[in-house]
Amino acid sequence: MSEQEQHEPVVFEGRTGLARPITTYGTPVLHRRCAEVTAFDDDLAQLVADMFASMAAADGVGLAANQIGVDARVFVVDCPDEDGEHVVAHVVNPVLHLPTGRKRRLDVDDEGCLSVPGQYAELGRPDRSEVTGVDVHGEPVRIVGTGLLARCLQHESDHLDGVVYVDRLPAGEREEILTAAGLPVQAQR
Repeated sequence: MSEQEQHEPVVFEGRTGLARPITTYGTPVLHRRCAEVTAFDDDLAQLVADMFASMAAADGVGLAANQIGVDARVFVVDCPDEDGEHVVAHVVNPVLHLPTGRKRRLDVDDEGCLSVPGQYAELGRPDRSEVTGVDVHGEPVRIVGTGLLARCLQHESDHLDGVVYVDRLPAGEREEILTAAGLPVQAQR
């Protein structure tokens, strides 16, 4: 997408979000566990507004706070589930829950990341996931994901733990993808 392309302003809880630059692989904030959020204030609400605006500007379906350089356990999604229903949500201090035993089915599909621009790789993830946490007011949130939404919830939760999807790939494939994206092969911690 060209930088001249205009987007509708993104408004969250009466705040207009500002699209921030996306942090790329190799930047230290992407490679460590993010800090728990303890202040549920105007700054947090503005961060979420900016995250929605940044995700929209980058044509993404999910975005973690560290992808715009902020060390905080927050992510946003605007992503369809397996039935095509779009889920637009934010989660603060998320906890990921994955199926176990016979309930666990693996979905192998292409995955990409705004922090590794233009690159995709097949990656297996459980076909169902759930995230619990709170919203910007500290109220409980629960999202159950299927299809692309299940993948998105896992992908964004990984980000907040300092894991980028390419970190889950074999070393040779990861190196190939990062080199193609013009990014450093070694993450800085």
